[in-house]
Order: sequence, then C-alpha cells, then structure tokens
Amino acid sequence: MFIDGYTNRGFTINRDLVVGPCAVLPRTILQWNVGSYRDISHESLSLFRLLEPQIEILVLGTGDRVERLHPALLKQMRECGIAVEVQDTPNACATFNFLTSEKRMVAAGLIPPRGTYRGV
Repeated sequence: MFIDGYTNRGFTINRDLVVGPCAVLPRTILQWNVGSYRDISHESLSLFRLLEPQIEILVLGTGDRVERLHPALLKQMRECGIAVEVQDTPNACATFNFLTSEKRMVAAGLIPPRGTYRGV
C-alpha cells in the first residue's frame, strides 16, 4: 500500500480514491468509523489489534494537527506489542509510506485534514 495524496474528503491510495477516514492495513483498505480524533477509542482501535500477522507500528493521522489521545489507549496498544505514532495526517501519510518502504509491518488510521489536495 502507498498513500499517493489526500484531500479534505479522503485519500488516494495505490491510485484509488478512498472517501472519509480509513484504516490502511498491510493488504487492504477499510472505512474507519471515526468522525474526529475524539472518536478514537478502545473499540475503534480493536481492528488493529486483531490483525494477523500482527503489525509492529500503528500510525494515526488525527487531521490538521497532532491531537493528544488518552494515555490508556496508547498503553493498551503497547501491551499488545504495537507501537503507536500519533501525528497530523499529512505527516502520518509520509511516515506510513516511509515505514512501508522499509518493509515494516505497519498500519494507519487516517482522518482527512481540512486542507486542500496534497501529493505525498
């Protein structure tokens, strides 16, 4: 998977348009049922904990800026052996692409930023 770009409506991933928040997994892309970073919860992160083979790193893009997530959420993911990197969405896209190019087992939870189209 490679994130080509993003808009305020969604993402271009492997040249396909994905509308709205999405979960970018090693082999597929899914709609992610969050409206904003405030909706990121134990339940919304459960998808990433259930993957086989297990991911090493989860990159979360929280929109236009980095938003602080509840420490218990991050702790729970660490206890499952998954490192979490929380970034603004533009940087999360770039980080996901870099880690993918390094052949790391990575996934991303991305919320579209409000800005205009950008290639990554």
